[in-house]
Amino acid sequence: MAKRWIKRMLPRGLYGRAALILLVPVIALQLVVSVVFIQRHFEDVTRQMILSMSPGLNHLHATAQAAPDTVRARAALEALGRALAIETELPGQPQPSGGKRLFYDLSGRVVVEALYDLVPAMTGVDLATNDRFVRLSMATRHGVLEVVFDRKRVSAAKPHQLLVLMVLTGLLMTLIAYLFLRNQLKPIKRLAAAAEAFGKGRIVPYRPSGATEVRAAGRAFVDMRDRIERQIEQRTMMLSGVSHDLRTPLTRLRLELAMTEDCAEAEAMLSDLSQMERMIDTFLDFARAEALDDPAPCDPADLVRDAAARARAQGGRIIIGPLSGGEVTTLRPLALERALQNLVGNAMRHGTQVRLGLEWRPRHLVFTVEDDGPGIPEARREEAMQPFHRLDAARNQDLGTGVGLGLAIAADIARGHGGELRLGQSPTLGGLRAELAVAR
Repeated sequence: MAKRWIKRMLPRGLYGRAALILLVPVIALQLVVSVVFIQRHFEDVTRQMILSMSPGLNHLHATAQAAPDTVRARAALEALGRALAIETELPGQPQPSGGKRLFYDLSGRVVVEALYDLVPAMTGVDLATNDRFVRLSMATRHGVLEVVFDRKRVSAAKPHQLLVLMVLTGLLMTLIAYLFLRNQLKPIKRLAAAAEAFGKGRIVPYRPSGATEVRAAGRAFVDMRDRIERQIEQRTMMLSGVSHDLRTPLTRLRLELAMTEDCAEAEAMLSDLSQMERMIDTFLDFARAEALDDPAPCDPADLVRDAAARARAQGGRIIIGPLSGGEVTTLRPLALERALQNLVGNAMRHGTQVRLGLEWRPRHLVFTVEDDGPGIPEARREEAMQPFHRLDAARNQDLGTGVGLGLAIAADIARGHGGELRLGQSPTLGGLRAELAVAR
């Protein structure tokens, strides 16, 4: 429980954690030095200085007590005070019995305690009226003896200045260290931004910089990005070449069948050829899903309306839910258009009614496509988004000629936008609900 609470309290960002690593030792060092310095230096030194001062104060009290009258006591005290550099007054003003000091007087508490311990006749002490002097009172048989002497004789002058200087120096060094640390963290943030953009299908300029380890990670990322781009390009070129090579014999077969006599076998073969051409186009779309277009500002609501218009032109019953349009964001419109076409076509094949929607969430933009078809069991929804998977038990394959790439293409496009494709049950139509979430 405590470990979980500590994890919740710790900062999540790299800047916050680095600042915490920097500040905790500095603050701990300041506290330890302050406590040790105050206890072992100021307190011990102050007690030693008062110990050397106390015999003179006790001698003043003894002299006043031994004098036969006030006049002779005052004369003896004046002579002795000049020798000890102490001002005396008899009778004088009584001082606060509990000791009076300023709140920031760090050594004042030790001064008061030590004077009461070492000068038994003392009745009060004042360190606040004038912090440059110690003013105390002692009881004698001739009245109150008031004694005044320099504060420097019993404690260091303004001891708090050392702590203030230490704190200010610590803050200054912390600021300098933070500025240096921020410069060291900038390359890491740039690397993270480049990796995040690449995950959304965007290529941003990036040059490795910073410390040796960060440069090594940056170079590894650049090499990885180049390899992935080459692999995507090679896959696209390969499938493009295969589709081109296959279309030549398919076209030849179509021409040969067109020249033959009309018969049921020829019509069936032409239908098979059409299906093969559609399959080739689908394979090529799957290969090109990552390279349809570049990111550009667009209104997501327009994409939903265009998808609904195309579906209605094909005879589909389309319902558009509430759209919070009017906001422009940077997306890959052609890729999202293809993903919506696949989702809407999938819904039209397996249902009679389709609902399209658009939701703006804090960090994501969600396109929703719902139908009133049989849906997909929850245990097989992940499998349905895998390439070339056809769920015969969940979707009627007699209603279409899909090859199991529609949901896979949509899922790839969602991941290319820093989001994901989620499948569930429609709360309104009862069939499948597909949520295409993309990062804003």
